Amino acid sequence: MADLTQQEWQEQLAADANAVIIDVRTQDEVDEGHIPDAKHIDIFLGQGFIDEVKKLDTSKTYYVYCRSGGRSAQACAVMNSVGFDNTHNLMGGFSEWQGAKTS
Repeated sequence: MADLTQQEWQEQLAADANAVIIDVRTQDEVDEGHIPDAKHIDIFLGQGFIDEVKKLDTSKTYYVYCRSGGRSAQACAVMNSVGFDNTHNLMGGFSEWQGAKTS
């Protein structure tokens, strides 16, 4: 897992043709806005989160975010433990996001 600043995240994401964005916040948080094209998998689903993550392609690069960066760091660690090599955590999370948003 790599912790990326907002700028590093945007630069790497823009240059990565193999990228998948994962939003690990709650549905209520997602309803308030999210990064376009993000796949929503709520980390609070526990085993359900792991089950959903295991359906993903481990060869992709995952850019993971939550509200402030804590849950997404945890999600990256979980993903790494089940076979994902390329996970990136957005430091500061959605609350500090300056890029495109949907509401």
